[in-house]
Amino acid sequence: MPGVGPKTAQRLALHILKRPEAEVRALAQALIDAKKQVGLCRECFHLSADPICEICRNPNRDIKTLCVVADSRDVIALEKTREYKGKYHVLGGVISPIDGIGPEQLNIQALVRRVSQQQPQEVILAISPSVEGETTTLYIGQLLKPFTKVTRIAFGLPVGGDLEYADEVTLARALEGRRELD
Repeated sequence: MPGVGPKTAQRLALHILKRPEAEVRALAQALIDAKKQVGLCRECFHLSADPICEICRNPNRDIKTLCVVADSRDVIALEKTREYKGKYHVLGGVISPIDGIGPEQLNIQALVRRVSQQQPQEVILAISPSVEGETTTLYIGQLLKPFTKVTRIAFGLPVGGDLEYADEVTLARALEGRRELD
């Protein structure tokens, strides 16, 4: 599993083996249930147990801003800051030709359709500043410029870092310091 090294995996396995069988079965069933019940929101592609996620259903969210992120972990990280009040669009990854991921494999066309139909006043690109993230940011920026103002979060994050590992203060400052793409 991502983020779980050999020692942690061993500790978890040994812990599970020491637990009563009923607890292990309950854990296994909870994992199966989560896999069956959790899917993607039809509007923003964030993880959701419902066809439309809680964020998209919330009438108090600002419909004038749309924040584009690579995956649901980034939505969760940004929500922890309590700074962003708009809606999201989850791409499902970043453009990475070396990994065989092009724009067609991501939710980019759905984003273009959404922006052209809903006409938000601003689209914020909050994609990690890796090489692949920069490529994705520039590509999407060019696609969306004809429709609306496109900004990106400030570079308060280290190059090669991931949004999910940044602390709330750094993410909040990055949102505050966003700028329009050239």
